[in-house]
This record gives sequence, C-alpha cells and structure tokens, in this order.
Amino acid sequence: MTLRLVARFLLLALLAGFVIPAGAQSPPGLAPATAPAAAAPAAAPAARHYLWEVSSLTNRIYLYGTVHAGKASFYPLPEPVGKAFAESKILAVEADITNVEAMAKSSPAMLLTPPETLATSIPAPVYERFRRQLARFAIPEEQLAPLKPFIAASMLAFAEWGRQGYLPQYGVDLHLLTRAHAEGKRIVELEGTDEQTALMTSLGEEQQLQAFEGTLLALERGITRDQITGLVNAWQSGDAALLLDVMRSYHESVPGAKALEEKFIWSRHEAMAGKIEKWLLDGRDRVFVAVGALHLAGPRGLVELLRKRGYMVRQL
Repeated sequence: MTLRLVARFLLLALLAGFVIPAGAQSPPGLAPATAPAAAAPAAAPAARHYLWEVSSLTNRIYLYGTVHAGKASFYPLPEPVGKAFAESKILAVEADITNVEAMAKSSPAMLLTPPETLATSIPAPVYERFRRQLARFAIPEEQLAPLKPFIAASMLAFAEWGRQGYLPQYGVDLHLLTRAHAEGKRIVELEGTDEQTALMTSLGEEQQLQAFEGTLLALERGITRDQITGLVNAWQSGDAALLLDVMRSYHESVPGAKALEEKFIWSRHEAMAGKIEKWLLDGRDRVFVAVGALHLAGPRGLVELLRKRGYMVRQL
C-alpha cells in the first residue's frame, strides 16, 4: 500500500469521526413519500434521509451526512439527495480526497522518525495484541511498521470496514466528489488536507497510546462491529438521535473515546458553521455540503448550530 493510499484512508477515518461503517444492512433506496397502511386508512410517515435544507432570506444550502466506506449497492443515492445535489452549483467537503498532490504532501506526517518503528513505540504486551489483529486481517506487519501508533490503529479500524464488505472506493464522499468533477461543479473545502493532517498528528504520545489501546479493545470485543452496524442503520433511516445513542454506547465501552470525539468532531464545528453561514448570508449559488454523519447530529452538530443562529432548517 502506498503512502498516498494510507493518507487517503486516514483522512477518511478522520472524516468519519472514528466510526466504521459496516453491518449487513440494505442500501438506502428510493422510498415513496408515503405508503398506504395495509389495514388502516392512515398513510405511513414520509421517508426521511440524512439530509437537511438550511435557508436564509437570500439563499439556501443543503447539509448531507455521509459514510466514508460503502458498497456499490448504495447507488444511486436516494432521490431527494440526487435532486439537492443536481440543484447545487458547489460541492463543499471537509477535505478533497481526490486532490492527489495534497494527499501525497500529507503522507510523511503520518510516519515515525527512523530508526523508531511501531514496535519500539508501543509496550510489548500491547504490541502482541496488535499483531494478533494483523493476523486476523491478513495485514503484513511490515506494512504498518513505519506508521505512528494512532495512524496504525486507524488502519486496523479501516480493515474492519473491509471485513464487513464496506470499501473506501464506495464511500459517499468519494462518489460525490467524482460526480462533481464530472459535472463541472465547483469544489470547496471546509478545512482541507493540511488542516486535517495537522489535527491527526497533534496527539501526544500518551494520547496516541490510549487511542491505540482503545482501538484494539474495540476490535477484540466486537464493539467496533456493533458500532458500525448502528451507524449505518442511523444513516439509512435519517436518524441523527440514533447515531448519537450509538456513539454514547461506544464511549461507555472504550476508555478515552469521548475525549477523542471532542477533539476530532465537536471542536471543529464553530469554524465550519462560520463558513457555511457566509454562503447563507453572502452567496446566491446553492451549496451542497457533505460531511461525516456525526457532524450533523445532536445539539452541538451543524444542523442545530445553524438553527440556533436563526436559519430555517428542515429535514428532507
């Protein structure tokens, strides 16, 4: 695996907020707006998607929560998502993972300084647990040996995506970026590769070791697998509250997970919301904002931040 691919996978892991999509769930489909009940005159509630429209007096934008690995059967995306994307002239993402030059530039920051290796950076008993996971995923030890502990642990987590049949090449972000390029839409970044790489590499040694051990624990106990299944369920049903419940369960089981989520998810939202607000106040073009699903959930998510600032918000 090249360093460029490592960089792409790790940026995807950051975008995902350490949530690994998996589970044998059906793909999001084109559901009718209403469905008649079999034995009652009342219609079923309209299908909802992980998609919100945010309006100001002069413009409106769309917020779409994504998962960063998937299956071919995810596509086409639901009709309301496709319609919102078609209406938008601009695609806004956290970082453009199709920017080959930027991805290559970020790769060295993920490496240890020789002669240090992963084996010399981790206590021997913990490293032996790591090696057992490598064997489980059939990953050559030398492939991850040069990586910093947090980066190596994140690569293991991505291996669980693949074990469940979900692959980065079918991730929703990559799909939208590919379509935007093909259709000539303008692509803008809420953060960018440099900013996200700096965030990933800002963990101290103690934090890196805690994240490393937490990842191993979650994989060993099947916590990652269960979290993944819950995420995809929440995403497919447009249920942000369920997604938060999934994350709470993970926090209760994995030491240090809540602090990492604070650093990698919630602390980023004020800056993101500020950029989105400029499009609502000063822009006239529709913007389709695609970010990891967790970024849109709960009272500290982007949806509620913008609602509290006085914008009209509705889920589609």
